[in-house]
Amino acid sequence: MIEIEGLKKRFGQSIALDEVSMHVRDGAMYGFVGPNGAGKTTTIRCMMGLLAADGGKLLINGINMEKEPKKALSQIGYIPDDFGVYDNLKVLEYMEFFASCYGITGLSARKRSMTLLDQVGLEGKSDFYVDSLSKGMKQRLCLARTLVHNPSILIMDEPTAGLDPRTRVEFKEILKDLKDQKKTVFISSHILSELSEVCTDIGIIDEGKVVLEAPIDDILNQINISRQLVISVSGDQTTALKILRSHPCVETITIRQEDMVVGFTGNRQDEIMLLQQLVDAEVMVYGFARERGSLESVFMQITGHEEERMVLIHEDESGI
Repeated sequence: MIEIEGLKKRFGQSIALDEVSMHVRDGAMYGFVGPNGAGKTTTIRCMMGLLAADGGKLLINGINMEKEPKKALSQIGYIPDDFGVYDNLKVLEYMEFFASCYGITGLSARKRSMTLLDQVGLEGKSDFYVDSLSKGMKQRLCLARTLVHNPSILIMDEPTAGLDPRTRVEFKEILKDLKDQKKTVFISSHILSELSEVCTDIGIIDEGKVVLEAPIDDILNQINISRQLVISVSGDQTTALKILRSHPCVETITIRQEDMVVGFTGNRQDEIMLLQQLVDAEVMVYGFARERGSLESVFMQITGHEEERMVLIHEDESGI
């Protein structure tokens, strides 16, 4: 478990972290997102003791990072945004070196290293030099390295940055495996769609403040309730449009070919009654559902960054 209360950090006159508070429960796959410069990496470096916070409290499995940093760090495996590797070592030598840093030596180190290499998909690479590996393989090696002392918490800063789509998919499968092992994973990433697939919880930081923190299912369920109805009709839409325009819960109507996208303020019962009304009027309805929300839409709504909306969502529709 990670508990952060009122974390503060300044760089000169600039406020990097402004009373940041987060709670990462045991076994969570916690996605940490925010615009560039929002404070993600600064937060992680404070969590790792690489930066001294100017105020606040940080507990790792109940251990105070400021008072007992060595004990707290023994609970963590860390993958930074810039991976450091020793290119002149072979893969197994690299793993055994890091095992020795945690007092694991000899046959125990070799067995542990080989098990981890197999876990991250690097079986058969133990005698390869590190500098001969692809970027994706080096990243897997760094993940294996962070697991060598069997930490209960993993902290990852942009672990999939610069990787090709295939390698990102493979890395996502590794994350799911860690989730099954009940590891607590704190992962910073700008690839929001990937986080929504693997994470259980989400924290959004903007301008040095955490503006949202909740289980991801709760966030997406809430955004789905508030989003538009998509009604698909076969044939003439005239009758359906007449009903919709007169309905008290309908605020807007947008036509997308055979679909009508309706800004609808009603609840689930109101939806059922509207569908019944359309069917009774002999409207040929073959689709009726809330438009699914996304982590991207939550992020843009919370942070108000319209320029990112231009990149993440493309809409081609005409109003009516």
